[in-house]
Amino acid sequence: MLAIIIPYYKLTFFEAALESLANQTDKRFRVYIGDDASTEDCSVLLARYKKKIDFVYHRFEDNLGSISLTRQWERCIALSTAEKWLMLLGDDDVLGSNVVEEFYGFLDSKKEKVDLIRFNLSIIDKEGQLQGSNFEHEVHEKAEQLLDQMLLMKETITASEFIFSRAIYSANKGFVDFPLAWFSDYATWLVFSKNNGIHYIKSASVYWRLSGINISSEPSNLKNIRLKVKSLFLFLYFVQVNFKVENKRLKQYAHSQLINIFGNISDFTKIKFLCKECFKFKFRLTEIITIEFLYRRIKRKKMKNLWKYLFPI
Repeated sequence: MLAIIIPYYKLTFFEAALESLANQTDKRFRVYIGDDASTEDCSVLLARYKKKIDFVYHRFEDNLGSISLTRQWERCIALSTAEKWLMLLGDDDVLGSNVVEEFYGFLDSKKEKVDLIRFNLSIIDKEGQLQGSNFEHEVHEKAEQLLDQMLLMKETITASEFIFSRAIYSANKGFVDFPLAWFSDYATWLVFSKNNGIHYIKSASVYWRLSGINISSEPSNLKNIRLKVKSLFLFLYFVQVNFKVENKRLKQYAHSQLINIFGNISDFTKIKFLCKECFKFKFRLTEIITIEFLYRRIKRKKMKNLWKYLFPI
């Protein structure tokens, strides 16, 4: 059976997520909702869906997501029982009506070992309007092919469009843990697909919401920017240890991610962050990436003033 795990925190789009579960053409699943000590009460909403969805709700008294989002995911999964398959669904994301049906149809057709299944991913906005969708994939791909797509940065990869076996989850003792869970899902899918690859179901879609209120879409504060930079270098080290990738590709990827993470913050802040963080990691290219990034992003005429600012006499 399939367990659909929802780490709950925000009410705004939660009804759309529940409605998509109530509309599934195949009802062979149970939903586990782990309330991360949210200030937004969902009890009235859940009461309306009590007869429509088979769900278990548990409210945690402490907010863990602000400390470790992956640990919040894991304690929500721990609410489930004997289901052999797990799906982690955001409280603002939506399943196409045939996701569960196509999942079971896929399992019935496969004889080989399966650990990780991925659906089509479409991106919607806060109004539910389609903003984009991912590129086509082969029916079965290796972990190296998934990594290649990550490094190309040509598609969105989330936690919500995957179903994974409890066996592979338990064997790897949960998710790879990075700050803010930034790149944690990337690393986890690579680990889970290392032996048996990723199997794609193209006949059903998961809709990931770029809502403006989730961590992926909201403007980052300085603390989160620092944590995202830290997670980036931890992910690069993870890739370096587990896969064979040219240093040039890793540097290009790092520069592109740093541009996205920093956004429009000042050059002085970029310098301070990188100078503080770059010597803390085992990733062998950290210093080179930092120097090249700063050189490219900051005009030479500013270097003298920046040097005086960072190293006052």
